[in-house]
Amino acid sequence: MIIDTLSSGVGKIPDFEVSQNVFLIQQGYGTKEISDKVLEQIEKQEMAPYYYYLTHELKLPGFKFDKALYDKLSKQNADKVSELKKELEKLSEDDEGELEILKVWTQIGDYYAAIGDKANALTTFKKTYELAPSTGSKIDLVLTIARIGFFYDDKVFTKKYLDEANALIEKGGDWERRNRYKTYSGIYLMSTRKFEEASKLLIDSLATFTSTEISTYEQVAQYSLISGAIALDRPDLRKKLIESPEILTIGTSSPELAPIYGLIKSLYFCEYKDFLPCLVKTHDEILVKNKYLKPHTNYYLRELRCKAYSQLLESYKSLSLKSMADTFGVSVDFLDNDLCKFIPNKKLNCTIDKVNGIVETNRPDNKNNQYHLLIKNGDALLTKLQKYGAAVRLSGAERV
Repeated sequence: MIIDTLSSGVGKIPDFEVSQNVFLIQQGYGTKEISDKVLEQIEKQEMAPYYYYLTHELKLPGFKFDKALYDKLSKQNADKVSELKKELEKLSEDDEGELEILKVWTQIGDYYAAIGDKANALTTFKKTYELAPSTGSKIDLVLTIARIGFFYDDKVFTKKYLDEANALIEKGGDWERRNRYKTYSGIYLMSTRKFEEASKLLIDSLATFTSTEISTYEQVAQYSLISGAIALDRPDLRKKLIESPEILTIGTSSPELAPIYGLIKSLYFCEYKDFLPCLVKTHDEILVKNKYLKPHTNYYLRELRCKAYSQLLESYKSLSLKSMADTFGVSVDFLDNDLCKFIPNKKLNCTIDKVNGIVETNRPDNKNNQYHLLIKNGDALLTKLQKYGAAVRLSGAERV
């Protein structure tokens, strides 16, 4: 079996490319080439348990159970585990050091994780965790378990072990492990629709990215743009994304970034005729084809349209429906129906005069709101001061 080991020393365990390809097949985007690639990866990485999972539990379209292949892979698994356990027994008999024993236990856990044997991987890693002599070793183990959660897209499982990793990192995680954790957390937060928190972590991680065991650099850049487009205000879009040195180095050449990069530029530069085509392209080429983003597709399209409409309306007290529709390159009926999705729930501060075909903005009175907030906070502060004064007087009376 071949396990990719990266320059940072962290193996691609389990292989995130396999799970992404399986997702594409599930969603009907898988070609024969992708199906063949998944089978090739399964055979190359001796993934008998995962092959059984795909054919019996997931019932992946186009995959029929090949008993001969399964038996062959299962034998390879049994032989490899037996070989490692014999090495473990020999080390125990020879009274070798704890580090050598820990190394073999880790290899066994990694092997189970790589072949898709989730149950045995967890059992082995828990045993390995007990033997781990340092906080750094424990962080590595917990992050590997978290990657199993990412591999199966099990968000509850992933969060549990990311929280454990965070607790360990607070005790003594080094710079490299903190950066890896930052990337993991950013991807997890994005997958749970926490785009604002995700964008901060993902954008920060670009400058120090080493976590190629869970994602490529281009994908993390793409995730930064996806999260930032919805979370950042207009000045930050330019500062943190459009003019980001990390994004600029690959933004114009990477097909993975082109749709969302074009979307952000159209939003920032107010090129609204390009906005909806770029949004559709982002949907078709990125959102629906990514296992982390697919569940949030409708939400994402809705929020980005609302953001663009709001940005345009901020410049006008009133605007004709036709003029606004022409600006976005859509029909009046489409725009009318779309605006009506956002106005009742106050996502857009405007009203539509259907008789005259005009959109009238209702800007909130910020000064009035600030005045009332000041009065409210002032009253709360006075109440606290009065209670504090009474407590001080009472304590003084007791001393007398």
